[in-house]
Amino acid sequence: MVITFPHMGKMYIPVKALFDELGVDIIIPPKINKDTLDIGLKSCPEMACLPLKVTIGNYVESIKRGADTIVLSGSCGPCRFGYYGVIQKEILKDLGYDVDIVILDPPREGLRELIDRLKKISGNCSLYSGLAALSKAFKVSEGVEELLELVLKQRCKEINKGDTDDILSRFEEKVRKVKGANKILDCIQDAKGELSKVRLDSKKKTIKIGLVGEIYTIIEPFVNFDIEKKLGDMGVEVHREMSVDNWVKYHLFPDIKFRRKQKRTLKYAKDYLDLCIGGHAWETIAHALYYARKGMDGIIQIMPFGCMPEIVAESILPTLAKNENIPVMTLVVDELTGEAGYQTRLEAFVDLLQLERSRKENEFGEALSWN
Repeated sequence: MVITFPHMGKMYIPVKALFDELGVDIIIPPKINKDTLDIGLKSCPEMACLPLKVTIGNYVESIKRGADTIVLSGSCGPCRFGYYGVIQKEILKDLGYDVDIVILDPPREGLRELIDRLKKISGNCSLYSGLAALSKAFKVSEGVEELLELVLKQRCKEINKGDTDDILSRFEEKVRKVKGANKILDCIQDAKGELSKVRLDSKKKTIKIGLVGEIYTIIEPFVNFDIEKKLGDMGVEVHREMSVDNWVKYHLFPDIKFRRKQKRTLKYAKDYLDLCIGGHAWETIAHALYYARKGMDGIIQIMPFGCMPEIVAESILPTLAKNENIPVMTLVVDELTGEAGYQTRLEAFVDLLQLERSRKENEFGEALSWN
């Protein structure tokens, strides 16, 4: 058995750690590029959402490198992601690839079935070995997210542009070469050490933007045109509550403290949306309110074209923006989205936020002078 999985940002790192600990052979999909997308466009229905098309490209590229089993997480509720496994298996069969697809649904959807599927992909390892591997993978997931948060805070203030991204790139190269969770954790610590030496302009006043929206389009840089880097290069401090680590803590790992925090955050949305309607629409509204009340300068929603839950959230955000007095912009991405126009919209939004901040600072200064 040689396992592969869909690419989504840096998710491959904790997944690699897990399978390394289990002693299972894996194929990490190549970094997503235009060729990956082209495979999906040729293979999938035109109206399928962008994540489905890109992940089909991931699978085909991995199968050609020797993968025979695909592992992906499951979903429940009114979101098309819940059908991915079934639909993608049929698409791959039509393409001539007879592979096994193992769907890992959240424990609440059936703990016994989840355990059976985990045994299948782990070579029937002992319960102790499986739990130990999961525990180490969770630590790697947490460490990777801490590293990425540090990158987001530093990129916008670095004096020598590119230093932070160079360190992140070298870190990823090392991770692909090492084997085992402990060595990956060592790579994370080394990268953190290097980041601590990057020269920063500590006096620089940065615009702060919170990202909300569908998890795949927020986390995968290819589909969002590397928005975190683009904004960071403009001097913007990016904040993102949606992450692989947070998803794991809420759905898979019994992190009671985090689950309580997440439930408190979701309560922010009660006046606008008070239930799960599928996907991450509930979180989109809750996180937008959280950012607004945390003092962010602006909010950007990112969603794939045709994503039903995010369309509902998009219709709510203008009212939220007016009530909370915070600018909100929605970016819809699909295979036809042009990077030049996308860049222009980002620059215009950041300019707007800078003007708004200057206006507020001037008003505040005038008020003080009158006093």
